[in-house]
Amino acid sequence: MSVAGVGEFGLIDRVTARLTYGSACLLGPGDDAAVVAAPDRRVVASTDVLVEGRHFRRDWSSAKDVGHRAAAANLADIAAMGATPTALLVALCMPTDLDTGWAEELAEGLAAEAALVGAGVVGGDMSASPTLTIAVTALGDLAGRPPVVRSGARPGDVVALAGRTGWAAAGLTVLSRGFRTPRLLVEAYRRPEVPYPAGPHAARLGATAMIDVSDGLLADLGHVAKASGVGVDLRRDAFEVPRQMRDAAQALGVDPYTWILTGGDDHALVATFPRAVALPEPWRPVGRVVAGAGVTVDGEKHDGPAGWDHFR
Repeated sequence: MSVAGVGEFGLIDRVTARLTYGSACLLGPGDDAAVVAAPDRRVVASTDVLVEGRHFRRDWSSAKDVGHRAAAANLADIAAMGATPTALLVALCMPTDLDTGWAEELAEGLAAEAALVGAGVVGGDMSASPTLTIAVTALGDLAGRPPVVRSGARPGDVVALAGRTGWAAAGLTVLSRGFRTPRLLVEAYRRPEVPYPAGPHAARLGATAMIDVSDGLLADLGHVAKASGVGVDLRRDAFEVPRQMRDAAQALGVDPYTWILTGGDDHALVATFPRAVALPEPWRPVGRVVAGAGVTVDGEKHDGPAGWDHFR
């Protein structure tokens, strides 16, 4: 049955039946607005949009995959501030001939990803649109700590990474060339594995700056460098190329470090720490903050785009 056939409120009933709300939700869907607890008396908020044909394709990813990706893109932003996600709000704009099952599975993916951090989907909106679009707003709690912003990096700090980079970009390249394997890379594109707990952990360790790697490591560290008025130098040898990625790169004629350094959608976290901080797993050193500007690799500027640009 299409969404037009079941109607707006019928679809809302079908979708909300698949949601869980998390412990921070005091009042979920059903009223004009949700009520979410804010014990810190501050709320961290972030919004992200996924547009079909620009950010996802239904022939490449299931609705549940898209739900996971949409939630992850926002939950990672909250973690990158050093906060713990508490709730998601979702706006879904869709063609009237969309099958209701797709929307229901999308809700399942959103709920499952949010549940990984104890959050829930507490409300949102729906509308007809010729282009399938998912807009997600995430809320989070700082637990009494100051937020970890992009502008705090200082020369001498260690640059460290939690999570993986290049996997989703490699999976996207595989799919765009008409293949479905290596499955490990394709699944990394469909459902990112985000190190959510590493964000608040970094805040407790004294991270001076942090960002989620959504557009590419070089591009996102460029934001940190600009905001902090510093330079960042990465070590190429700090990044291991997994066998599956190496084999795929060779078969497709791609330099795997292009994926690792400039590929987005893995939603790893990258942060800067004072040198005296002992970094536990999953954090691993990958470079250092230096005087100057911009991002370099082994002291040299990267040749080519630093990452994804939504308007190019």
